[in-house]
This record gives sequence, C-alpha cells and structure tokens, in this order.
Amino acid sequence: MSKIDLNKQAKEILEIAEKHGVEQNFFFLTTFKRYQVQIGILNDLEKTIREEGTLVTKEYVKGRKNVYSHPAISDYNRTTDSANKTVVTLMKIITTLRDRQDDDEPDPLLEILSGRGTRAGDSRIKIDKNI
Repeated sequence: MSKIDLNKQAKEILEIAEKHGVEQNFFFLTTFKRYQVQIGILNDLEKTIREEGTLVTKEYVKGRKNVYSHPAISDYNRTTDSANKTVVTLMKIITTLRDRQDDDEPDPLLEILSGRGTRAGDSRIKIDKNI
C-alpha cells in the first residue's frame, strides 16, 4: 500500500474550500481541525496495533489466561466512525455555502457564518481571538 501524504491532502482540501469561499468559515475551520486531530489519533492507533498485534492476553489471579482483541482496535473503529461523520459534515458545510453563493438572494446568517457578511450594530457576543 502506498503511503499517503496527509499534509498534501489537507492542502488540497483547503484549496477546494477556498474555491468555494468557505476557507474562512468558522464551522469549516473548526470541523476541519477536528478531522485533522482524528486522523492523528487514527495514525497513532494504527501504529500501536501494528507494533503490539491485534490480540492481547489477560492473566487472572489463578493464572488462567484469556486472549482478547487489542483495545486499540475498538478505539480505532470508533474514531474511524467519528472521522467519517466529520467528513460528511465538512462536505455539507462546503455544499451548503457553495449552493447559497449560486442563489440570487444571500442568506444573512450564512453570510455572517461564512465570513463574508457584516452585522449592523454591536454584537452582544464578544469573541476572544486568543482562543
């Protein structure tokens, strides 16, 4: 199996997002960051499974041994499911914002969320830019 350059693919995803004008969207950015973390976790779990094997042995008090699947496998499967759902969310964000660009009348909420719109007056919510 050939090795995939995840940084290269991340850049390609960002380029696609930029083409659709969503690269500055708060939801896109936070979801994309979450996806990158999930991929990192999956890489670590894969390495652990590869190095330690798929089976582990537990020894009980009386010396009996039982063989179980490695706990990293269930963590890997759960994280994979979450990462797949995150990808679906990213695709929905891009599609929704792209489709709104094609419509005649922009949605004010989507404009603000996409970073293109401005809100008249002062906002009650203060955003900490140091987060």
